[in-house]
Amino acid sequence: MSKIFIIGLPRTGTTSISVALLEHGFKVAHTAFTKHAFELADVVTDSPCFTDYQQLDKLFPNSKFVYLQRDLAKWLPSMQRLLTKMAPHLAPKTGHFSPVLKRSFEQTFDTSNANLLSEDHLTACYVQHQQQVESYFQNRDDLLSINISEQGSLQKLLQFLGLNYDQEKRFPHLNQGTQVSNWKAYKHVNKINSHSAGKEHRKFFDY
Repeated sequence: MSKIFIIGLPRTGTTSISVALLEHGFKVAHTAFTKHAFELADVVTDSPCFTDYQQLDKLFPNSKFVYLQRDLAKWLPSMQRLLTKMAPHLAPKTGHFSPVLKRSFEQTFDTSNANLLSEDHLTACYVQHQQQVESYFQNRDDLLSINISEQGSLQKLLQFLGLNYDQEKRFPHLNQGTQVSNWKAYKHVNKINSHSAGKEHRKFFDY
């Protein structure tokens, strides 16, 4: 079954795009850490999609991918705040986050690096990820790159997905400033639990 995968890094607007797609009738998992969560959702955003997009491309043929851009001047301080809060929970042995999330962040941000929070390190991570995405999807028509803060970006997304759209509407702006968990507070019938357990309980994919 084809899906929509949002493969932008954290703090690029993954919560805002998740809410926008919920409002357009999609079942959305903002992060997904079990095989069943991926099976239930029409759209999966954030971790581990931004690391696993190549494997997901093979598991779910004919899917569409959306890469989210953000100005580095705005992304860097936002990412530094997020990693400061997350760091204790990303620890390999003592952190309580999902092993899938830990792996995703380690692969992309080298979370054990002593310079994790430095602008130079995070800039290198951002640029490397962007280049890898562009290289993988080169000459393909199933990737859309947008910056959700730009006018017309919501219309570009909906057009990419083959949906009708209102020229005046814009993405909701969530998780601004120091806020990082608006998704938990947002109530919607189409939200998919990141840890959904099916017949295989909390098993993840065998890539």
